[in-house]
Amino acid sequence: MDALCQLYESLGFTNVRSYVQSGNVLFRTSGAVSPKLATKIEAEIEKKFGFRPPVILRTAAELRDAVARNPFHNHPGIEPNKFLVTFLAEEPSAAAAEKVRAIKADPEKLHIRGRELYIYYPNGLARPKMPWTALEKAVQVIGTARNWNTVTKLLDMAEELEKKFSAG
Repeated sequence: MDALCQLYESLGFTNVRSYVQSGNVLFRTSGAVSPKLATKIEAEIEKKFGFRPPVILRTAAELRDAVARNPFHNHPGIEPNKFLVTFLAEEPSAAAAEKVRAIKADPEKLHIRGRELYIYYPNGLARPKMPWTALEKAVQVIGTARNWNTVTKLLDMAEELEKKFSAG
């Protein structure tokens, strides 16, 4: 993760921080957060490390919004380690979103809201009943999933960066 953070710093980003060993990187930029920026980061990772992972970007405000739109916030007994948010590179088409909603997910609970898929696995992630391949085929957009504990920790870290920046 140190090498990845150094790469982000070499691109001119500031306050670069990582969280756990899964490619979660927080940073500040004076430029726009856009698909073009994600493509630039992907290309630099490929140059430096020899592989090109998809880079999914969210601003602190977008992350805060994704947390606020949690469809399970009023559901008792939700275990954060069994709850995934898949951050999509772009919003799926209306037809793709309808296909996602039509997937038989039981006992898993599946919601699509904008550029996020919210999936709860009540029996854990080891043997889900919902076929992931069907979901990928329906949504037709790349994404990256994080469990709820990671999502809320990333939001905390992003808000810390915001406070640090606004405090001077």
